[in-house]
Amino acid sequence: MKLTFLGTGTSCGVPVIGCDCEVCTSADPRDRRLRTAAMIETETTRVLIDCGPDFREQMLRQPFRRIDAIFLTHIHYDHCGGIDDLRPFCVFGDINIYSNTAVVEGLRQTVPYCFAEHKYPGIPKISVHEYQNHDTITVGDIPVKVFTVNHGKLPISAFRIGNLAYITDMKTIDDAEIQQLAGTETLIVNALRYAPQHNTHLMVDEAIAFSKQVGAKETYFTHMCHDIGLHKTVEQQLPPHFHLAYDGEVLEF
Repeated sequence: MKLTFLGTGTSCGVPVIGCDCEVCTSADPRDRRLRTAAMIETETTRVLIDCGPDFREQMLRQPFRRIDAIFLTHIHYDHCGGIDDLRPFCVFGDINIYSNTAVVEGLRQTVPYCFAEHKYPGIPKISVHEYQNHDTITVGDIPVKVFTVNHGKLPISAFRIGNLAYITDMKTIDDAEIQQLAGTETLIVNALRYAPQHNTHLMVDEAIAFSKQVGAKETYFTHMCHDIGLHKTVEQQLPPHFHLAYDGEVLEF
């Protein structure tokens, strides 16, 4: 099983429009970050986590094949703004989207034409499925366990796939949910920047402390803004077994 980082940037992406900082003007491709999303694949199954506004560009870089399911973490635009660009993949059939009640309701407002009684030709054909916290949804040969973290005051979904845990946009996690991370070997978690503090996202130091609490063997940071610094510099400063993920990076697990 492998995971591909389709995007590792925060809501503005990197480079940020109008910014001439050293990160936004860097020639290192690892400093160019599309909005956060990931793809998990086996030989027979393909599952996406989030479908943001950079989805089209992200998928142009990947082989064209069926998307078996998309799991949405929350309704914020940078995580679900690419739903309309699913159209080409509908040649393989309806696309199954899984999320919690709040996201399902939000999609009906965000892309109402996908839920209309009389749909016009060419719209994305999606089938929306609502899950409950701690459900395990098996898609093909990929089992996805749902748990919950807190994006400020907003509860959002995180996922466990085997010994890998994928978390984005977290600031805190309830004590009752920590047990869902037992045995995690590979942790993917958001780390916005070093400073200043943010009230809905983990900072780098907080993400490091959280990983140590979980006991992960390897940790990859995602959902990073340009303020985090140059990839080559920060990667050297991090403790052993901590990494800045970058767009296009592939993990085997």
